[in-house]
Amino acid sequence: MSTIVLVHGLWVTPRSWEHWVPYYEAQGHTVLTPAYPGFEVEVEALRADPTPIATVTVPDTVAHLEKIITALPEKPIIMGHSFGGTLTQLLLDRGHGAAGVVIDSAPPEGIRVTPPSQIKSLFPILNNPAKRHQAAGFTPAQFHYAFTNTLSEEESQAAYDRYAIPAPGSWVWAYGLLANLTPGKQETWVDFRNEQRAPLLFIAGGADHIMPPSVNRSNAHHYKAPGTVTDFHEFPGRSHWTCAEPGWEQVADYALDWALRHAR
Repeated sequence: MSTIVLVHGLWVTPRSWEHWVPYYEAQGHTVLTPAYPGFEVEVEALRADPTPIATVTVPDTVAHLEKIITALPEKPIIMGHSFGGTLTQLLLDRGHGAAGVVIDSAPPEGIRVTPPSQIKSLFPILNNPAKRHQAAGFTPAQFHYAFTNTLSEEESQAAYDRYAIPAPGSWVWAYGLLANLTPGKQETWVDFRNEQRAPLLFIAGGADHIMPPSVNRSNAHHYKAPGTVTDFHEFPGRSHWTCAEPGWEQVADYALDWALRHAR
């Protein structure tokens, strides 16, 4: 049995893992779902006061996660969704984790694939420079396109009502699409040739708009260190909401089976 750390992405909280926690715990695993610093409150509280969202930083978040992980009695399996996938890559690059799984991962610095659907998904955050300093959210219609495009409008609205919060606009502006335009190493830089990195699996949803398979495939192919394990798997027809949309159990099973087989 293993300890599993599930790292949430942007526009959601640890609540987004609420199906996975009991599912893995029922198999005998210890499961942690750490929040970003200041995100420890419920979704409704963050909607009412998004101040912690606007001010959180990536270095503080990585340090917060490192503190939790290094206090564990064993190296955990680390799984991250969306920007949680970026954070997972940063953690593995720093020597943490027995294995890592990133699901619909946002890219670290150096990934230059930008499909049109990704630009359209992020445009509501990038269309106003003022949002760089704000907690920036999606409307239900924008969330439906970016996250839940395989669901009906009613199903998407239900997901939005239960899970959606704003995201730190600074993260969307500074990383991903724009990180490659800034000179020097950015806060989301990882060493793709790190020979000490734990095994890493990329899982992509074939119908994902905001982080399409081409982004994750390119990210996986950047890892070139000899002796390391990097795999890629695509689930056809699944959206960015793959961890909660119908059939999420198949994704959870594949992620855990792979991690347990490759953990070191």
